[in-house]
This record gives sequence, structure tokens and C-alpha cells, in this order.
Amino acid sequence: MELTDKIKVFDDFETGIFKKRVNRFLVECIYKGKTINAHLPNPGRLWEILQKGKTVYLIKEGNNLKRKRHTDFTVACILKDSHPVFLHTHKTNEIAKILIEKGYIHELEGYKVEKPEFLIDGHRFDFLLKRGNESMLLEVKSCTLFNKNLAMFPDAITVRGKRHILALAKSNIKGGILFVVHNDLPDYFLPEYHVDPEFAKTLYSHRNEILIKAIGIKWNDDLTFKNKIKTLSIPWNIYERESKDAGSYLLILKNNKSKRIMIGKLGEIFFKEGFYIYVGSAMKNLQARLERHKRKRKKLFWHIDYLREEADLIQLIPIRSSIRYECELAKRIKDIADGYIEGFGVSDCSCISHLFYVDKNPLEKSDFIETILFFRMAIVI
Repeated sequence: MELTDKIKVFDDFETGIFKKRVNRFLVECIYKGKTINAHLPNPGRLWEILQKGKTVYLIKEGNNLKRKRHTDFTVACILKDSHPVFLHTHKTNEIAKILIEKGYIHELEGYKVEKPEFLIDGHRFDFLLKRGNESMLLEVKSCTLFNKNLAMFPDAITVRGKRHILALAKSNIKGGILFVVHNDLPDYFLPEYHVDPEFAKTLYSHRNEILIKAIGIKWNDDLTFKNKIKTLSIPWNIYERESKDAGSYLLILKNNKSKRIMIGKLGEIFFKEGFYIYVGSAMKNLQARLERHKRKRKKLFWHIDYLREEADLIQLIPIRSSIRYECELAKRIKDIADGYIEGFGVSDCSCISHLFYVDKNPLEKSDFIETILFFRMAIVI
């Protein structure tokens, strides 16, 4: 739908360069040549956009907020592929309110916000809406995870999000969830079944009981909207096909000290200090396989079991799918890695290796993140 108004939620901003994330709500940035802290009003993982060297849009805080957050600045946006991506989850509710009350969201035309932060039956919802005698409970979710033509939510497990779905479905008041995707390139939206299969399953199960709406908005460089709101389709058939307890996975380990390790029939192998990425698959009981890798104490069977005993687990990254992508994934990782252990994990395929060495944490490497996004998102639509 075309917007006739110029919508702006910040009067002014400054720019800096993202350096690193300190914790869930604090980041370091370079601002005017100095390292500063900035409040990050977004608890998501944000792997795909919080990359070192990216331009960030910073809002200078007033004295009250400065004292509360111990920093002069709040992060509003970050640039991804030359487009601002909005990160301020609290302001997303303000944006949603504007769009609803101006009639820009077709299914919500005529509604007005009766009360924000509405508490009912022990659950707090973003809005209680009113249209004549009709009421609606509405949750707003800020979505920053997208790749090519697909957007997904959430980017981290959200127990609270699952509870909201269940509460909306049970309520005597009509309920809805509005996913605000902060980019208008995607054409489709799906719940992120790789990251949070329970949230995805719950949303799918109640899709006919509550309104589920996903919209894409695009930001100008001055943090105003582009001139249209885009409705994203939700291809539930793809969710049904792909969201099985099956697929491939990446296991990130850290070896804290260079040493030789006995790896089953491969014998003793020298492992440099640094990070290792293992590529595996389980076309049945994927979750059970991931849980097994979390444990150090177990019967040693696969090559990775021997290394797991000696190295710290950094991250498990599932890629749920109806097709086994293990070998193709390994080839992609090999292209961006700093080395590999020949013959590791390839007893049943022709690959040179399924274990790859990188000297720095791969979660901080943009080409590694893009590989994850490709296999999770780009090839399913």
C-alpha cells in the first residue's frame, strides 16, 4: 500500500562504526574516532547484521536515559547491503501504531489503539485495538532476519513468543500477530523453524485461529519510510515440507591449545589452537544428534566425538531440511576456511574433509554467516 505521509520516528541521529557486542543490550562503536558504548534495544542474536565495520545509526540520549543506561547513545539502525535495518524494538511498536491508525494495514483498517501494553489473564500484549464494538489483542514482532526473498522470525529461541501465541489463541478476544520486517526486498515470511522449532510449530498450529500478518517496510537514509508497505506471503506448504526433525548441522568448537589428539582409526592428529567447524547431518532425529554433541561423556563412535572431548563447544547450528545438504555445505565451508583436517568425518562420502579450521570465531565472519543464511533461507523458496 502506498504511503502518503512521510513517517519519521527520530528527529536526529549520528553515525558510527560497529565494533563488537558487549552483551545483549550493549555494543561498542567507533564514534568520531573514539570507542564508545551504545545501548542496543534488541535482544535478538543479530548474527547476520551485527558485523564489525558496519555503519550504525546512533541516537543521542537525554540526561535521564543516559543515567539509566550509562551511555550517551542508543543504536537505531545498522546498514546491511547499503540499506538501513531498523533495530529499535520498542520504536517498532510506535511504527505499528502509526501504520494501523492511518489505515495502511488492510486487515486492521478502522482499528484504533485503545490501550498499549494491555494486561489480561496474566499476559501482557502490545495493543488492545478497538473498531466500533469489536476488540482485538495484537502482538507486534520486529523482524530483522531476512535473506534474498525470505524473512524469518525469531533469530533466537523465544519462549515468551510461544506463550503469546497460545494466549491469543485461547482468549475470548480476537487475536493477531503483526510481523514488521525492516526491509521490503523479501516476498515471503516464515517462522524460523531452524532456530526455534517450538515457536514455529505453535504458530503453524494456530494459524487459522489468529490473524498472522507480515509486512515489509524500507527505510530511507534519513530514517524515514520509503513510500510503500509490502505484504509478505506466508508459504505454509514450504514449512510443512522442510520443518522436519532432519537435516544438516554445523558444530563450532574451540581448541584452546595446540596439541595432538587421537582420532579413532585416523590416528594421532595435530590440531592448532583456534576454531573448528564440523559439518554433519542426521536425516532422522536431528535434535537428538545435536543433544549428543553437547555432551562430553559418551561412547566414542564418530571422529567428531574424539575432538569434542578435547575442545569447547561454541555453537550448534541446525539447518533443518528435507534434503541432505551435508556435502554441499562442507564444500562451501572449505572455500571460506583457513584449513582442514584431511579424511575427518568422510568415511561415507567422497569429500576431502568435513572438519575445517579458522583462526577466528566464524560467527564474526560475514562469509560464514552468509553461508548459513543461504542454506537456511535462500534455497527453500
